Amino acid sequence: MRARDLEVFRRVLLEKRRLMTGDVTALENAALQNSRQDASGDLSKMPLDMADIGSDNYEQEFNLGLIETEQATLNEIDEALERIEKKKFGCCIECGGEIPKARLKIKPHAKYCIECKRREEKGLL
Repeated sequence: MRARDLEVFRRVLLEKRRLMTGDVTALENAALQNSRQDASGDLSKMPLDMADIGSDNYEQEFNLGLIETEQATLNEIDEALERIEKKKFGCCIECGGEIPKARLKIKPHAKYCIECKRREEKGLL
């Protein structure tokens, strides 16, 4: 891949990483916020509504799931940036074949060519 193309993809990946890092930070803050009682400043020991507790727990679990997914994508972006530095960007990490630019434009952190990705999704890699 040409140096100019690598630089374009590097910028795209860095911008995507910057945006996602902000998203993850916001999700972490939401997921790890204090309990409803602590957050509201309510010092009474009256029990909270069980439905509210259930909703809070569901929201926290949902946010933690999103954080896990976003963190995995951030790791893939970091790996792609490393491949750019090593001049291996755009090559499938499984077969060594070229990853089409059309695929990289949609998913710049792609590490597999289309055929290897299909095999990976089927559990064949």
